[in-house]
Amino acid sequence: MVIDQVGGVREAVEHLLGLGHRNIQHVCGPGDSQSSLIRRATWARCLREAGLPVPEPIPGDWSAAAGYAAGRLLAADPEVTAVFCANDELALGLIRAMHEQGRRVPGDVSVVGFDGFDVGEYSFPPLTTVRQDFKRHGREMVGLVLEQVASGVRDGSRSIIIPTELILRGSTAPPPAA
Repeated sequence: MVIDQVGGVREAVEHLLGLGHRNIQHVCGPGDSQSSLIRRATWARCLREAGLPVPEPIPGDWSAAAGYAAGRLLAADPEVTAVFCANDELALGLIRAMHEQGRRVPGDVSVVGFDGFDVGEYSFPPLTTVRQDFKRHGREMVGLVLEQVASGVRDGSRSIIIPTELILRGSTAPPPAA
């Protein structure tokens, strides 16, 4: 059972491309996380499919502090107009750093997170994010375990992909006019 990481990232990057962004940076999660690796690879694939260069992603972890450090770095580059963050905490730290460096979100830089944590709705600006359905994931997991116990079959052959949902809020807009 898996969350549709690929579909969620694709929606986020296509949203930014649809707004007109052509320099979309990525702040990664930890290098030993399968979710982080999938998100990074999908972001890069989406940019290549759009005929855009793939910039070197900014390494991070899952923390707001890593997002803040990445934001301080990216704020210094006026060519950066959009950032896809591997999770919401990274995005919130990045937004704070952008604000402190005088870069307006979304006026100068659009930001998208991933997870869909409720706190994103109350950030300033409210965070555009890819929502994972953690409750459904838990229900499906329990259902699979109960099914395996009842049937005695534990081969792991049954696969469930749980869709994600792009939640559009106030942290994305078209890039500033050149």
